[in-house]
Amino acid sequence: MLGPNPDALYPHEAISSLVFIKNCVKNPNIIVGNYSYYDDPENPERFEEHVEHLYDFLSDKLIIGKFCAIAKGIRFIMNGANHRMDSATTYPFNILGHGLEKATPSLVDLPFKGDTVIGNDVWIGQEVTIMPGITVGDGAIIAANSVLTKDVSPYTIVGGNPASLIRARFSEEIIAYLLELKWWDFPPEKIWRNLDVLCDTDLTLEKLQQMK
Repeated sequence: MLGPNPDALYPHEAISSLVFIKNCVKNPNIIVGNYSYYDDPENPERFEEHVEHLYDFLSDKLIIGKFCAIAKGIRFIMNGANHRMDSATTYPFNILGHGLEKATPSLVDLPFKGDTVIGNDVWIGQEVTIMPGITVGDGAIIAANSVLTKDVSPYTIVGGNPASLIRARFSEEIIAYLLELKWWDFPPEKIWRNLDVLCDTDLTLEKLQQMK
């Protein structure tokens, strides 16, 4: 076999900090594509613990595409973390019990931002926090220690707290071609065959068009 087995937990036997995420999560509301990995020297198999407040009764999902690289310290904050905001207090009295359950809010009273969606070929640096309902486009890069509070466009670099645009990675023409090409959907053999183009640091539209 050329390349790692996508169904392996540890794609490289000599690197114990890196796991393919889809092979270590059990929650059906976490959906991950092939070859996306989490890299953490402190038990990377516990990736699911970095997805916080994901509760079945809300039915939101974390969806991660293919070929994503996610560094240690990632925090996905899901919709279950939200408190009602339209009442005089945001305090969740109901979780304390002892008769305070009468203040339990209905689901329609709680902010709901929808699914969190990470595209394909996304690189997320160390200690990044992603708030509920964020969509990160294909090919984006998230700088270390960033806090995402809004969507990220494809093939852009963002960073900061809150994260803001640093720059686009390529020209509009190349970005449009990459989004249409969707190389991450190629059969593995075609990907490995075209690594010289995919990894070229002097990328041009002409080189992309020569992939075969």
